[in-house]
Amino acid sequence: MSRISQRFAALKSANRAAFVPFVTAGDPDSDTTEALLAKLPDAGADLIELGVPFSDPMADGPAIQASSQRALKAGMTLPKVLEIVRRFRARDTRTPIVLMGYYNPIHAFGTARFAKEAAAAGVDGLITVDLPPEEDEVLRTPANAHGLDIVRLATPTSDALRLATILNGAAGFLYYVSIAGVTGTKVIAASNVEAALSRLREQSSLPLAVGFGIRTAEQAAEIARFSDAVVVGSAIVSCMADAENTKQTQAVVVDSALRLCRELANAVHGARAAVRVAP
Repeated sequence: MSRISQRFAALKSANRAAFVPFVTAGDPDSDTTEALLAKLPDAGADLIELGVPFSDPMADGPAIQASSQRALKAGMTLPKVLEIVRRFRARDTRTPIVLMGYYNPIHAFGTARFAKEAAAAGVDGLITVDLPPEEDEVLRTPANAHGLDIVRLATPTSDALRLATILNGAAGFLYYVSIAGVTGTKVIAASNVEAALSRLREQSSLPLAVGFGIRTAEQAAEIARFSDAVVVGSAIVSCMADAENTKQTQAVVVDSALRLCRELANAVHGARAAVRVAP
């Protein structure tokens, strides 16, 4: 079993959802990213989504777009992202890492080379938001050869026919985009998400992660009651940016993010706890 499969199997046995924080590699700099990643598992992260910065992140809202720009300005590149993962994996052999980004940097790096080096660095899965299932064989084939899961996206507009295409070749988990739009820009309707996940479970046994509209602990807990994973990105990225903008030290920036992650993780992990009824 892959690290992703092992983690979701353990979570299922414990009857709780996964907390999945998203951070952009290199925002505001490489050292801060490494310092944060090293502490995220102890802060409650069950899996980690590491964003690969790109100059035109079309699926992302203002917060993550800005984080990509900061990371690129600080000199982050795809090889440096893999080096960050490599150093993280030397300390942590259990927490799954999923790279989330766009195909252009992978294409420029060389798809086969990227799959080989990503796996060697300790990456477990890939979310490539602008590479549709009909065209991702160029990445999926070498990724599968090196044990990397191709995580696919489903949306509120994915009908049964489209979903069959999305699921063909999907692995690790299915990422449900809870809103029609970009990251961090709308408030999700939990009842609509729950109904959508029920439909998805009829066609797939993959764990279902929900993201793109979750910013608070209360929202995270609500989604965690019926999903397999809760992904939070914009809120964490914004928290770090706020601390950085006030000229705080690296330690304060990291601690600010960790404090929010602990709050979110506790909400997710406690969401299914039995409610005690007073006698």
